[in-house]
Amino acid sequence: MAWTRDEMAARAAKELRDGFYVNLGIGIPTLVANYIPAGMHVTLQSENGMLGMGPFPFEGEEDADLINAGKQTITELPYSSYFSSADSFAMIRGGHIDLSVLGAMQVAANGDLANWMIPGKMVKGMGGAMDLVAGVKKVVVVMEHCAVDKKTGALEPKLLKECNLPLTGTRVVDLVVTDLGVFSIDKHGHGKPTLIELAPGVTLEEIKSKTEAEFDVAESLFAA
Repeated sequence: MAWTRDEMAARAAKELRDGFYVNLGIGIPTLVANYIPAGMHVTLQSENGMLGMGPFPFEGEEDADLINAGKQTITELPYSSYFSSADSFAMIRGGHIDLSVLGAMQVAANGDLANWMIPGKMVKGMGGAMDLVAGVKKVVVVMEHCAVDKKTGALEPKLLKECNLPLTGTRVVDLVVTDLGVFSIDKHGHGKPTLIELAPGVTLEEIKSKTEAEFDVAESLFAA
């Protein structure tokens, strides 16, 4: 067994705190908005110039001019505000965003992140990821634990000793949530990632076999 995409998003949402300003990346991270705890006030920020994003609209109620950075239609809230992309990135680069939840193609043991391109494939650009990982106070990555080789069908680990794809940032990731478990990253030191949670039904042996990076195991994981 492993966590579903929604269960991964729900686990990432446990990192939210009341009063946080949060940026959610494309893909699984957008689902985190569905799991903000009741009674907690969290303000979602989008790089394209919006602070205070509402939930996704119901079918038939979409406004094509109201989108997030991933070009998904969204809704506004009574306190939503709009501004230029330059002002948006000033917020990010100025350290005013408390938490960013991003997807990734690879994460290294030291917190290096690769999430914007695969050499030889067409990409529209790096987007705001490089600014986010440099300016945000805490970075949480949500990703599948392994990628599937389309030619062979083999599983390829995504938590690695070193990234081999172009980096988005060096030593920037604080926490990694995958479908198999949760790792804390010692991005300012020289230690290994620490496995702090296992998804239900996942064994330590399974996660070791699917992880290239060496990692420690939190004592609390198997405490009685």
